[in-house]
Amino acid sequence: MATETVCAKCGGTGWIIVEHANVSGAEPCACRNEGRASRLEERAQIPPLYRNASLENFNVPGPDNPIARRELTNVLLAVKNFVRDFPNENRPGLLLVGDPGTGKTHLAVAAIRQIMAKGFECLFWDYQTLLNSIRSGYDASSNSSNREAYRAALDTEVLLLDDLGAQRVTDWVEDTVTSIVTHRANHRKPLIATTNLPEPDAGSSFIQRSALGTPEYRKTLADHIGPRARSRLFEMCTVIRMPGDDYRLRKARTL
Repeated sequence: MATETVCAKCGGTGWIIVEHANVSGAEPCACRNEGRASRLEERAQIPPLYRNASLENFNVPGPDNPIARRELTNVLLAVKNFVRDFPNENRPGLLLVGDPGTGKTHLAVAAIRQIMAKGFECLFWDYQTLLNSIRSGYDASSNSSNREAYRAALDTEVLLLDDLGAQRVTDWVEDTVTSIVTHRANHRKPLIATTNLPEPDAGSSFIQRSALGTPEYRKTLADHIGPRARSRLFEMCTVIRMPGDDYRLRKARTL
């Protein structure tokens, strides 16, 4: 029969007695935090595809592609600096902007895994799934909605919103995302977000060429979440533009 290991420092009580200037006192034992990071990860709702994502295994191009290597190395360094300085009262959030398949979700999850290792509670939500969860509990007769998902988005220590803006724009969507972003900004609650939508102030272009060579205008992040939410997001976040093309397509072409 297996026996449970008892901490030699505290004898399993979770507290140790210390002396300060001839005065005895109790302090939490380090064993109380052992395993906390793994428990936080279990509750973080990270999709299986990204559960092993880390800053160490983020793929940076080799020396044969020096421009992409330099740009993605700078991005990786910026995310590492954000994690190192977390929590940052002035800029508690992080926004990763770039085309699909450029590694935004990998870096965002890698960041919250490092943040959870510091003892902070984090929660992963796909943007569209979050809005669907809030909407699905809507009760027209009482004019109330499912508060569980909504309250979690407001109150969890660190919220990760993946694929921000990936939802048809309606007044309800704009009001909901604005309330979440505004609440977190006002209360200095960290928000980490990724978006595929172009954002001119982050250096991405919202003009693309059609098959006929004529310019086409893509809807921006502000178009999808509203100018108020976009403004508060930029106020609270370190904004990083992801360079490069879709790594999933590059991987498929090499098979």
